[in-house]
Amino acid sequence: MSTTAPVATGVRWVLLDSWTLTLRGLAHWRRNPGPVVFALAFNIVVVLMFVYLFGGSMRVPGGGDYRDYLIPGMFTMTMLFGIGATALAVTTDVDRGVTDRFRSMPISAAAVLIGRAAGDMLLSVMTLTVMILTGLVLGWHHRGSLADLCAAVALILLLRFALIWIGIYLGLAFTSSAAIIGVQTAEFPIGALSGVFVATTAMPGWLRTLADWNPLSATVNATRALFGSPGVVTDSWVTANSTLMAVLWPAALLLIFIPLSINAFRNLSR
Repeated sequence: MSTTAPVATGVRWVLLDSWTLTLRGLAHWRRNPGPVVFALAFNIVVVLMFVYLFGGSMRVPGGGDYRDYLIPGMFTMTMLFGIGATALAVTTDVDRGVTDRFRSMPISAAAVLIGRAAGDMLLSVMTLTVMILTGLVLGWHHRGSLADLCAAVALILLLRFALIWIGIYLGLAFTSSAAIIGVQTAEFPIGALSGVFVATTAMPGWLRTLADWNPLSATVNATRALFGSPGVVTDSWVTANSTLMAVLWPAALLLIFIPLSINAFRNLSR
């Protein structure tokens, strides 16, 4: 009893502190909704651009409407776009001395990072909801079961959770708003080097290998199959096992970037 009670109390305070810091992030977005609204509008504009400007020239493997092919890919792409936003928020707190104030308080380092991750996950749920509604308005339809729909959403959010920790680590490692511009610039090329916009079968051999092993491709292929969308090609091991990879990739990223984020937080210069 002498060891269990302090541990339980410690866990309780970590959770309470994490929730308090999550509410801090939500309050910030409520007072300053501009960046959130802009990000949502940007995601919608990208969908409209690809559907109506480029959709007519796109070919879906096995046939089918490019709109139905694109929309599930954009669900995953919007999760990638969040890396820069997370990194910028973390770096801004470091630049303004907010993080140093947190480090001087009697709260766990884990609570600060968990609060950031939890707040960004809530924002990601809202973003995904808006994107699904946008897809439905544009004529996209989910053709699987309710269980398939829930599984697809879970895989997308699992990837987003892993990407949040990449953003947290980059924000702590760079500690400069100017450096985050490079992160945000790299988001689109990384997303394009996957199966989000076009089928990887149309790429040269070496490029297709890179695209097939992109973590985004695993989630995109798995969710397309669950949504019943066209364009699912399973002629390689990684694409044939896309659901498995859609779980393994986020798990591997979490195992790498959670410890890195905690270590970077503890080693910040005062």
